[in-house]
Amino acid sequence: MKAHLLYVEDDESLSFVTRDNLELQGYQITHCSDGRQAQDLIGVQDFDLCILDVMLPEVDGFTLAQKIRAQNAEVPIIFLTAKSLKEDKIRGLKLGADDYLTKPFSIEELILKVEVFLRRSKFVQPPTLPQHYQLGKFEFNYKNLTLTSGEQSRTLTQKEADLLRYFIENANEVLKRNTILQSVWGDDDYFLGRSLDVFISRLRKYLREEDRVAIENIHGVGFRLKVEELG
Repeated sequence: MKAHLLYVEDDESLSFVTRDNLELQGYQITHCSDGRQAQDLIGVQDFDLCILDVMLPEVDGFTLAQKIRAQNAEVPIIFLTAKSLKEDKIRGLKLGADDYLTKPFSIEELILKVEVFLRRSKFVQPPTLPQHYQLGKFEFNYKNLTLTSGEQSRTLTQKEADLLRYFIENANEVLKRNTILQSVWGDDDYFLGRSLDVFISRLRKYLREEDRVAIENIHGVGFRLKVEELG
């Protein structure tokens, strides 16, 4: 069963790209190019999440959000807008919006927010991930936070374990810095970015005895856990 998203955006190019990316993630998208069209659908169709531009023809996003909230107090609402004024953000949140993205925004960030809010609304259940991993000659027990090689065992911090598991689950894929931060820390600000470098240095140190495993720096993009063999 696909999550059904209402997406209201009058920018034709932006809406095409955003809708395409959301559909690639497996979501069913109903797109409206103006607020009046979207307003006519409220109460007629059920949506699991709403993505609303603020500056819309016919009926603006704020008014539309009020209509949605009158029909459904629980459905997550994400505002997209070119406005960055604090007053607009506060107004949107007071109307019952769950989050706010200022244009230009990252498609990856939007997708992550959609996933988070659908999970919170219990539409999407988080996947059950393994607790045990074989990483070359290392055995990684996520539940117990241990990284073991032969008779040598190291206890990781929770964040070290979270980061290592995220790398393993996405082994040999290039991962953007902000995607890692959003997925592991839930944020991507400057200070957390510096922390990420520290944690990666630690993991590299822990894994340096295994030649088949390496955390590579992809300049200007992020990182990749390169592995020749995963058990």
